[in-house]
Amino acid sequence: MADTLLQDLWFHQADDVVIEDIDTNNDLVLIRARTQRHQAACPSCGVLSTRVHSCYVRRLADSPVGGRPVVIELRVRRFRCREGSCPRATFVEQIDGLTFRYGRRSSGLQSVLRHVALMLAGRAGARLVETLASVVSRSTLLRLVRALPDPEPATPRVLGVDEFALRKGHVYGTILVDIETRRPVDLLPGRSVATVAQWLTDHPGVEVICRDRSVAYAEAGRLGAPDAIHVADRWHIWKNLAEAVEKTVIQHRALLRKPQEETPACPFVPTDFAEFAPSAALAGPRRAGRLSDRVRRQHTAVHDLLAQGKGLRGIARELGLARNTVRRLAHADSPDELLVGQWTGGTSILDPHKPYLHQRWSEGCTNAARLFAELRDRGYTGGSTIVRQYARRLREAFPHDDAPRKPPSVRDVTSWITRHPDSLDADQAQQLKDILARCPELGRTAEHVRTFADLMNNRNGRHLHHWIAQVQADDLPALHTFTTGLAQDLDAVVAGLSMSYSSGPVEGHNNKIKMLKRQMFGRASFDLLRKRVLLAARAVGCGLG
Repeated sequence: MADTLLQDLWFHQADDVVIEDIDTNNDLVLIRARTQRHQAACPSCGVLSTRVHSCYVRRLADSPVGGRPVVIELRVRRFRCREGSCPRATFVEQIDGLTFRYGRRSSGLQSVLRHVALMLAGRAGARLVETLASVVSRSTLLRLVRALPDPEPATPRVLGVDEFALRKGHVYGTILVDIETRRPVDLLPGRSVATVAQWLTDHPGVEVICRDRSVAYAEAGRLGAPDAIHVADRWHIWKNLAEAVEKTVIQHRALLRKPQEETPACPFVPTDFAEFAPSAALAGPRRAGRLSDRVRRQHTAVHDLLAQGKGLRGIARELGLARNTVRRLAHADSPDELLVGQWTGGTSILDPHKPYLHQRWSEGCTNAARLFAELRDRGYTGGSTIVRQYARRLREAFPHDDAPRKPPSVRDVTSWITRHPDSLDADQAQQLKDILARCPELGRTAEHVRTFADLMNNRNGRHLHHWIAQVQADDLPALHTFTTGLAQDLDAVVAGLSMSYSSGPVEGHNNKIKMLKRQMFGRASFDLLRKRVLLAARAVGCGLG
């Protein structure tokens, strides 16, 4: 029963292999097996042969078991070819599902390594394989990927086209994606009109081409697939519209600020600092510190003993204090009376600079760090802590309203105009309403944007001509430029605003290409990158062994 289980475990796909022995004494699992075929087919001519020439032992690495590597010592036979005209005199039998020509690994382990190489490439794949108790170099994994046969590119009905960077700013390629299945079809080494047009000519049958508003891809589509419908991507169209809106907002940026914010009045201008002297009453008692805490404890203890009827002399002996200290504590109604004067009534290194501080404070400069920098330029040699403490006391003595709110930026207003009104909070909606009321040009721009958004969301591309006519009748130069660009590729834009296809899957694969390039560091040459992009998706759903 155990032999049958082991036989099925390792050689369930190879019925002609018999296990002779299993050795698990060392750090690996060693399986000794032999073949029991009586004949084999010549790989060149296909003629069956029963004439055995010789036999030898092949040593194959197999998938690890229990964290230990597995090695199969398989005794195979070499046969003589019976066909006289065959160029091969002898050949070695191959076991389906276990061996392949010149292989030092089993077919199962080879398939696992191919999957790992496709998903993780060299370095990361080698580290993962090492944790699985196998040893393989990163170069071997890359060679496994390169040895895979090129997939035959199918001709999709709806084709997505976009560029990707092999070396950003210098070398670019083209990715082709089947929009309906969302799988990559092919990668081209360039983005020229001739490259893309030639591919389309070699693969007839494309009915719809989804692309951005690139002139090169538009021309390639017209040359290679003249009957195909071009669909401009909606995201790129909306992005172009947002850029036109931003230019319009920049032209009227002066109206983004509220009229009363143009010359903001200082809500407080303290001019009388006479009462703000370094006096004990203003500075207040010292609230924290070891000395102040001790004075408070002693004051409480003295008054508790006085309430019990004890005299000053007895209190001094019991608490271990001097008699004059006990007398001062007894005569003070609260410990705060004892904490004022010694620390707050003396001179400060900041005193010669306080008139300048008062002047700057009256001018509206209330930033302690900035005041400290100005005082240091004027010869102040103290630290910044004293300046911060004095500024805090000034704020307490002269409270003021919050600083005026910063007006919205060009980017903020552009975002508010191009976003759905329901996504704005109450404050943003009110600010936008005020701005559109102050600037009629921005108000008309916002109306055109909302009309275009409804046209795009409801797939009413047939109404685009009417929208363009309304924009052209308005005095909005940036939108005129946008509509002129739409007119140059009008059929593709109308199709993009009418049909459900988009270049979203293409952009997704473009991001995946960036991830694969980072994963392979500097070894992502075009042939390796192409096979990883095209075969990785297929490797998930089917085996590569």
